Amino acid sequence: MATSPRLRLRHAYSYCQAAQLQARPLGLGRILSGATGNPTTTTNGVLLPRVVQQQQQRQHGTSIARGVAETSIARTDIITEHPKNNVTDTIFQKLGVNLHHRKDHPLGIIKEAIFQYFEQKEPGNFKLFDDLYPVVTTKQNFDELLIPGDHISRSENDTYYVDSESVLRCHTSAHQAELLREKHKNFLVIGDVYRRDTIDATHYPVFHQMEGVKIFDPKDWEESGVSAVEYVEEDLKKTLEGLAKHLFGDVECRWVDAYFPFTDPSIELEIFFNNEWLEVLGCGVMQQKILDDNYGEGQKAWAFGLGIERLAMILFDIPDIRLFWSDDERFLKQFKAGDLSSKFKSFSKFPPCNKDLSFWISDTFTENNLCEAIRGIAGDIVEEVKLIDE
Repeated sequence: MATSPRLRLRHAYSYCQAAQLQARPLGLGRILSGATGNPTTTTNGVLLPRVVQQQQQRQHGTSIARGVAETSIARTDIITEHPKNNVTDTIFQKLGVNLHHRKDHPLGIIKEAIFQYFEQKEPGNFKLFDDLYPVVTTKQNFDELLIPGDHISRSENDTYYVDSESVLRCHTSAHQAELLREKHKNFLVIGDVYRRDTIDATHYPVFHQMEGVKIFDPKDWEESGVSAVEYVEEDLKKTLEGLAKHLFGDVECRWVDAYFPFTDPSIELEIFFNNEWLEVLGCGVMQQKILDDNYGEGQKAWAFGLGIERLAMILFDIPDIRLFWSDDERFLKQFKAGDLSSKFKSFSKFPPCNKDLSFWISDTFTENNLCEAIRGIAGDIVEEVKLIDE
């Protein structure tokens, strides 16, 4: 056996910076009610929070909106007996929720603001895809993006595998190659993405990303007097600095060198907002092999990817990522479509509750596996899990 660690679980009721249940003492026991205070039903004499009832009702199948059509996803198609499968019910129940389709939701507001910016800048030039199927092949998710075979993101500790050849997409970039093969020249892709992760206020196993791609022909740069890469990179920087100012106002921007397998050069954009520098997105000039293999030779392209939750948390002062999944009207009514000026106002009067626990671990222990187990039992009640003593 290895060491015996001590962990602290921050257990928050109601919306104490975002937990989803409210607890009150009643007689000798404790009754859990929905966040709005509505009564719950019982199963075998056990009172269930409304969020648990809703999860149970949706357990047998999930509908994914695809434009005007719907594709039903059966639980047995996602959670299988395959030895590599590591998708949990907690994750399955997020499929098809599509928070970014809700116009008054913070994520929907950010999506529309970004698309509006590109429409104003280049009317009709960018096509938006916001309903692509979230289960992709490992080839789409890794190989076509030139992600090395030994990269950590391929491990079952980091990625949700349906079977050995299909996963829940880790990024919207998983659709890049297929859209290039369909000859889409300029496009934006937004959707839910899935990564096994720790439990804290800024990490969640499901979040939303937007991918952007723009392709250039030789005539675009040949008369500019600079190289193709310099021309594309300059256009990329100008475009994304403009996006940052569209969302955050007249902020100061700076660029930091980065590394991504699918772009070269690779850079990250940071903005000076609320008296601190904040990273907002990663981007770069698309690797030529990706463009040549899927769209055709002779062109250049840029690509960027950003996390919608990260932008919304910064812009709207939302302190906990779990809040985005809330159906509580006290949260949802704080935001309106088209309004980027709203600031989140806390509405909980219940303090957090810390629980310490210790246990023996084996050499195969990983923190992500522990967090998956905790989420599977407690859902979003647990606000944070951190190691406090080895």
